[in-house]
Amino acid sequence: MTSLTVTGTDPASGPAERSVRAWAAQSGVLAWRQISVMVRDKGTFIQLIIVPILTLIMFKVVLGDAIGSATGEDSTYGTVPLVILVSAMFGSVAAGIRLNQERSTGLLARLYVLPINRAADLTSRLLSEVFRIVVVTALLIAVGTTIGFDITGGVGAVAGIFGVSLMFGVAYATLVLALAVSAQPSAPLVPLLSLVSSVLMFFNSGFSPIDAYPEWLQPVVENQPMTPTIEAMRSLATGEPAGHDAIKVAIWTIVIIGVCIYPALRGYRKAATAR
Repeated sequence: MTSLTVTGTDPASGPAERSVRAWAAQSGVLAWRQISVMVRDKGTFIQLIIVPILTLIMFKVVLGDAIGSATGEDSTYGTVPLVILVSAMFGSVAAGIRLNQERSTGLLARLYVLPINRAADLTSRLLSEVFRIVVVTALLIAVGTTIGFDITGGVGAVAGIFGVSLMFGVAYATLVLALAVSAQPSAPLVPLLSLVSSVLMFFNSGFSPIDAYPEWLQPVVENQPMTPTIEAMRSLATGEPAGHDAIKVAIWTIVIIGVCIYPALRGYRKAATAR
């Protein structure tokens, strides 16, 4: 008599497909795949790493003195957080486009039929976004220190800056992934996501104070997700309390992820099983 062993049920064959251990291990492997794809694509690498650094320097050289003269504040404490968040947003757009393309090539379907945890691929994409945001934030802070972005709050302030940038970035990445996995390959995904990113980018407190906007627009600018994130990073850098703005960032993060996580999971399953 010979015995048959079902893969995933025998301890010797590895963790069960639906186990937390399998999900964690496979998410890590697939996240490394996402990072490798991002790094090896020269165009994507330049867009995600080099362009934000050049943008930050350009803002300082071209607009720094003008913004400082108009607001009476050092523009660096607004533009560095702004560029960190903008790079997070447009990086997520690139990841969303890649996901949409992989859906059309059938890669999602091939991953779905493999004996791996169903959530691992989607989680890996968020993990790769976390990695990218951390790296780019570190680079922009390093460049920012050379143009006047001095963090006086110590190690705790630096950790807080990374924390709020990650909260914003992961929330936005979840939104983008939910849209990308649910949209048809022919859908105008790039114009839609670029429009959302551009509106958020220009109507916040990174360029100018909230009271510089028209009165009817100030409540929108003050409470849109980017503004409290920028203000929290500004306060942390200058050693001021950031609790109120950090709470706003946390609320936005919970709301966006809470609203988008189910459509993302449902859309991924539909995209992977579509015939």
